[in-house]
Amino acid sequence: MDDVKGKLLESINNPDDLKKLPTEQLENVCKELRDYIIDVVSTNPGHFGASLGVVELTVALHYVYNTPYDQLIWDVGHQAYGHKILTGRRNQFDTNRKFKGISGFPKRAESEYDAFGVGHSSTSISAALGMAVASKIKGEEERKVVAVIGDGAMTGGMAFEALNNAGGENADILVILNDNNMAIDPSVGSLNKYLLNIAKSDTYNRMKHDVWEGLGKLDGFGEKTRRFIQKNQHALKNMILKENNLFEAFNFRYFGPIDGHDVVYLTKVLNDLKDIPGPKLLHVITQKGKGFKLAEQDQTKWHAPGVFDKETGEIYKCDCNIEKAPKFQNVFGDTLVELAEANEKIVGITPAMPTGCSMNKMLEKMPDRAFDVGIAEQHAVTFSAGLAAQGMVPFCNIYSTFMQRAYDQVVHDVAIQKLHVVFCLDRGGLVGEDGPTHHGVFDIAYMRSIPNMIVSAPMDEIELRNLMYTAQLDEINQPFSIRYPRGCGIKSDWQKPFEKIEIGKGRKLADGEDIALLSIGKTGIFTQRAVKSLAKKEISAAHYDMRFVKPLDTALLDEVMEKFEYILTIEDGTVQGGFGSAILEYMAEKGYHNKIKVLGIPDKFIEHGTPEELYKDCGIDSKGIVRATEQLLNKN
Repeated sequence: MDDVKGKLLESINNPDDLKKLPTEQLENVCKELRDYIIDVVSTNPGHFGASLGVVELTVALHYVYNTPYDQLIWDVGHQAYGHKILTGRRNQFDTNRKFKGISGFPKRAESEYDAFGVGHSSTSISAALGMAVASKIKGEEERKVVAVIGDGAMTGGMAFEALNNAGGENADILVILNDNNMAIDPSVGSLNKYLLNIAKSDTYNRMKHDVWEGLGKLDGFGEKTRRFIQKNQHALKNMILKENNLFEAFNFRYFGPIDGHDVVYLTKVLNDLKDIPGPKLLHVITQKGKGFKLAEQDQTKWHAPGVFDKETGEIYKCDCNIEKAPKFQNVFGDTLVELAEANEKIVGITPAMPTGCSMNKMLEKMPDRAFDVGIAEQHAVTFSAGLAAQGMVPFCNIYSTFMQRAYDQVVHDVAIQKLHVVFCLDRGGLVGEDGPTHHGVFDIAYMRSIPNMIVSAPMDEIELRNLMYTAQLDEINQPFSIRYPRGCGIKSDWQKPFEKIEIGKGRKLADGEDIALLSIGKTGIFTQRAVKSLAKKEISAAHYDMRFVKPLDTALLDEVMEKFEYILTIEDGTVQGGFGSAILEYMAEKGYHNKIKVLGIPDKFIEHGTPEELYKDCGIDSKGIVRATEQLLNKN
């Protein structure tokens, strides 16, 4: 991609090179950096709008701070494309999110400039506090720690837990609140309204202008700075119309809000804040998608648009193998609305993912019965529990990887009380380019270990609809988990009348004589293809789609164990404690001695790449199933 880099950007191989430039050239650096991100991401898809919005902030931070000695944490991590380009990965940026390429998120193993791995949200202040305390213990008094928290991450409860702790410790950290009024979708809740009130207050902004004009004239930390802060401490603590500032209440000195797209002014402010001790919060106003008009206008659509034409803005849609096959998340969204129209007790809950999981369909049609609670998975689960305790039937949609953050709430607030909450775990399995922080490979294991929990996984869109229909029935008086994959399915004729599925009952999809293939969820699609390939090799394989991991279809399993000597289980979850483990446990309990092999995600974190590359690498695509079958039968 050398042809698209500007002359200034071409000269920057690390932040030391950036520091050699005069401040008057920083605006040009920002333009070249923004253009480069647009050029690369248009053809190599990834997160888009968030990194465009922090270009000036990224340049200013690396210009002012002594990274990597000074610790810089990005939260949420998809804001960090500019950071990667400026820290030695410019020429590798076109491998971003590709198999064996660089990660789409900061990653400690990838670069010394990536101070902390950040794929989920709201973790930066906690990590920054830990680093600052460690530096203090080690006597590293010159080391600075900066947490950039934005794109909705401040709505997460963990961020406020950390603010409370950091203020109490009087830690020397700087928190930069990148306020763009967005997560993936527009930010919601009272915090968002509070920040908007700060930014729009005329009285406050006049005070802000006066204070920052004075602060901007300071050369560094000395008697003038101390006198200025002492003289204006009341103003700094009461810079908004309300009596107290929320962040000041946490013992953070609050500065801002300031324009996050004025790179020269940002460098002046950051230079002054470097020398002010203790916990500080700088409120920066930015625009997500800055510099690409369409991304500025529709920030949700351009959060991660895929491949697009940078000149026309045309986004190229995915080319699904099956004509008109919908995405699983769209089937969820349409089905939820259909069910809610027939059952007035149904409500929808999502933690800041309404568009991604298609809860936006219910939010638009039934705004009083659908709720975006912000990036707050723990709250989403217990909020759902409260609704269920009052007779509602909540469909709580949380991506599989993010449900890990609310595990205690699932156990304590839902399962122990045996409440009728339907957990819809989108993005189950290997999700692709987002990598190990986003793969949904642990939910089968962690859900099946919880008493009172029904654990299911549909193979296709029709099964998803029927499981959702079954899960909302009055006779279901316990928590119900449905996990399904990301992306397109295989059924173009998915809009069929609902059918009730008997809890804990699988189905036989193909008869055979030589071996039984037991699949769960999406891997059933791979298994169907494998059965056809095996037939060409004169291997007769039976295929059973189990549908439920808990409770297991023990009658079907007894039939399988008694007929087949060889059994292969297939799942796109971890083999440790997952679907295959459940089968092995049943065999041990009943004293079966069949020859069995378990296929699934190995006991390691899977890196990023296309789903096809990753399923192949893990040996659970159709070819991997054929290979494992031949090995088990000693046919290869």
